[in-house]
Amino acid sequence: MNILTMLWKNLWGGSRTLLFPERPEVSEHYRGLVRFDPTLCSGCAICRMRCTARAIEFRAGKGEFYWSYDPGHCTFCGRCVEGCKEHALSQDSECPPIYLTPGELKKSYTVARKQTVKPAVVPATVAAEPAASPANGGAQ
Repeated sequence: MNILTMLWKNLWGGSRTLLFPERPEVSEHYRGLVRFDPTLCSGCAICRMRCTARAIEFRAGKGEFYWSYDPGHCTFCGRCVEGCKEHALSQDSECPPIYLTPGELKKSYTVARKQTVKPAVVPATVAAEPAASPANGGAQ
């Protein structure tokens, strides 16, 4: 393309940006803020391990754990959501709200650990009585 043609299009082609409060429409598979449902979480911390941006913080304690998410660090890749076996994480389908101070959208939770129910040990079934044999004095 000729440089003069490109300059002409840029100078007299009109505005190609949106003014501040307006936002472009999001695509169908847009990945926004991560949402956490503490009632479903088992405290496995796989989401923290999968988060390469370190937006998820997890600390375990006795009987409870601490989980927090800072969207200011998030790259919205969705790896944490994909790795959550309990489906405690999901992502919004709209743009995150505008925020002006760091940590303004940060969410933190302290969650009690779920009690795991250990299955009762079932004793091995008693072997059936051996069939009577002539050597044992049983009938044939």
